[in-house]
Amino acid sequence: MLAIPAIANAASLDGSTLGLAWAVPFAGILLSIALCPLLAPQFWHHHFGKIAVFWALACAVPLCLFLGFGTGIDAVIHILLVDYVPFLIFVGSLFIVAGGIHVRGTFVGRPIVNAGFLALGAVLANFMGTTGAAMLLIRPLIHANEGRKRKVHTFIFFIFLVANVGGSLTPLGDPPLFLGFLKGVSFFWTAEHMLLPWLVTCGILLAVYLAIDSVMFRKDVADGFKAPEDTKAFGLDGKVNILFLAFIIGAVLLSGVWHPGVEVTFLGVHFALESLARDAIFLATAAMSLVFTAKATREANHFTWDPILEVGKLFFGIFVCIVPVLEMLRAGMDGAFAPLVSLVTYADGTFNNTVFFWLTGSLSAFLDNAPTYLAFFNLAGGDPAILMTEDAQTLMAISMGSVFMGAVSYIGNAPNFMTVAICNERGVKMPSFFGYMIWSVGILFPTFFLMDMIFLV
Repeated sequence: MLAIPAIANAASLDGSTLGLAWAVPFAGILLSIALCPLLAPQFWHHHFGKIAVFWALACAVPLCLFLGFGTGIDAVIHILLVDYVPFLIFVGSLFIVAGGIHVRGTFVGRPIVNAGFLALGAVLANFMGTTGAAMLLIRPLIHANEGRKRKVHTFIFFIFLVANVGGSLTPLGDPPLFLGFLKGVSFFWTAEHMLLPWLVTCGILLAVYLAIDSVMFRKDVADGFKAPEDTKAFGLDGKVNILFLAFIIGAVLLSGVWHPGVEVTFLGVHFALESLARDAIFLATAAMSLVFTAKATREANHFTWDPILEVGKLFFGIFVCIVPVLEMLRAGMDGAFAPLVSLVTYADGTFNNTVFFWLTGSLSAFLDNAPTYLAFFNLAGGDPAILMTEDAQTLMAISMGSVFMGAVSYIGNAPNFMTVAICNERGVKMPSFFGYMIWSVGILFPTFFLMDMIFLV
């Protein structure tokens, strides 16, 4: 049992006392991610880690100076140890394990083949998480489209479907749904209530993708694109990593069903034994993947550490800067976001499911969608028995918003940024932050509006 007394006894950060000015560092790091690659690409490429640390300090130092050193440092340490480190261990383990599976074969990036990849990823995301499915399929999809000029839209829809919307049916699919599972939402409730919205949303997005890619493919053919003459049979290298993926999935389930009631305190932060066991399994699994995967398999995947390093550096800044924003959101009607929070209920006290959907989703597009889900779960009463029955539409609105709208921006969900990093590394020039949002808002918002009208009104 280790603790620093000054930190352990510090008062917790009170979101009701914070004004909107505390959101400036978070806005700053978002704008840096959005604008620096456009305005100063070389500077950004060499110094994005330093920029992330700058904004983290711009948030952490004022917290310590104006709210007390103990309070400020406790809030920062808490989010780093409870949220950031487990997040990085999880996505890093999946990155390593999925990077050890090489899909052999000649896949030609025809519209139907690409759509097949997207559909398969949307299904797999429910069993191995959006991060696992994205990391497994992004490299073979890049390889399938190497000869095409017009292919960026394929990876934009990959983010839509595989990295976000796909993982809507089980608590394994996306972190907010896993949080709901830990709070008492039954494992199969999500599949039962989200299956139809998932099918309709995926169907619409796949239809739109096929229409766009068919036009683009015809243009590529007119410009001289030809399928490769040398074909290779389908095969998998690094099959042992499929077992390692099962270990990771099993560890996630273990942490949800095994509760021994044992805690360890470190730097004033309480860790449940099941969480520590889960993260230990993740690390051990990643280490085994590195040991037992042939070097040639990772080389065939063009595996490098750059994408996960980029995610780790940028999300360090995002997690620190998000501290006061999340506390203001948790304060509900007593916080700076009270005008927004007040919109979720009608005058008679009943819930406005449309606002729950759009507000949970909009915040999830830029904040961590897991605590955002939890904040609105609690605003809706926080009783899983009621939310799964008489208020099922409200829970569905919160679930749909937090998972679906992670696709709205590059930082809405971890696999979004990892996908972009791998694409850029492999020579696929992805749109800028705002360029991507032109696609996401233009395609996703009409789709989400339709889902709202069909399932939530």
